[in-house]
Amino acid sequence: MIEKIIKWSRIKSPWILHLNTGACNACDIEIVDALTPRFDVERFGILLKATPRHADVIVCTGPATRQMKDRIIRIYEQTPDPKFVMAVGACAMSGCVYRGAYNIIGGIDQLIPVDIYVPGCPPRPDAIIDGVVKLLNKLEKTK
Repeated sequence: MIEKIIKWSRIKSPWILHLNTGACNACDIEIVDALTPRFDVERFGILLKATPRHADVIVCTGPATRQMKDRIIRIYEQTPDPKFVMAVGACAMSGCVYRGAYNIIGGIDQLIPVDIYVPGCPPRPDAIIDGVVKLLNKLEKTK
């Protein structure tokens, strides 16, 4: 019974941690725009949290860099299970324009498992919301 209540609360109010790994900040602006009243992701119960220990979803922007490698892995490990990762933007998906640079490993999925990809450079807020809805559907199907 308690498991059903926990699952229900995760679906009705997923808490997200926004993690910028060193992008140009265009995706960050679009995520902030999705949190404004115009797009209003709070209607899905989404709250932005400052610590991975309180988050259910890690929203990553920017490529995986050598400087951020240990931090990304540590933040992922600090997030309680079940945890989900959204890669927002082309940089988080593949490294994009930074790919091949001396400090770039590639996309976030080179370091941690990614559940949802939101393509774009930068993706529009409605695309981010669509990714969140798909993630919530995925949350409903988990055991």
